[in-house]
Amino acid sequence: MAFVVLYDACVLYPAAVRDLLIRVANAGIVQGRWTGRILDETFRNIAEQRPDLSPDNLARTRHLMTRAVPDCLVTDYESLEASLVLPDPDDRHVLAAAIRAGAQVIVTTNLRDFPEAALAPYDIEAKHPDDFILDSIDIAPGAVIECLVRQAAALRQPPQTPGQVVDTLRDAGLVRSAARLRELLAVG
Repeated sequence: MAFVVLYDACVLYPAAVRDLLIRVANAGIVQGRWTGRILDETFRNIAEQRPDLSPDNLARTRHLMTRAVPDCLVTDYESLEASLVLPDPDDRHVLAAAIRAGAQVIVTTNLRDFPEAALAPYDIEAKHPDDFILDSIDIAPGAVIECLVRQAAALRQPPQTPGQVVDTLRDAGLVRSAARLRELLAVG
């Protein structure tokens, strides 16, 4: 059975990273989880940074995300928040949701807000999405490449090749993962 990961809001935007993370979960490599509150934060940030995107399109994307990954929404975690200690109290809901979901990993770019000492009692580790995708490639290289190929095939405006998607992932901070994906694409 795939291990459980909680995706923090900061990794669900930009779109290329979100798409790959959701496809990795949808492929069964991991069990991807998030909360309504994480989605609220994600889409609030997207709306602020991309005012050109209509509220209807954002609502559609949110709906498609929850449809794409079965049982992705974590609920009933709020009672755990008050007892948790993190550098940023606003992140306690993320750890609480990870605990409630039985997650082994929180995928986040905000690693300093999830220190090892605070997560260790719950057997949870914070991972940057670059490290997380590298781990996913180690677990199931063919499946991750298939996720990437499908991601590229789904892009129509403008159309993109898998190599172009890899470039976008690299530019979004997945530098080592992009290099590994490019190697695998060259072999395949």
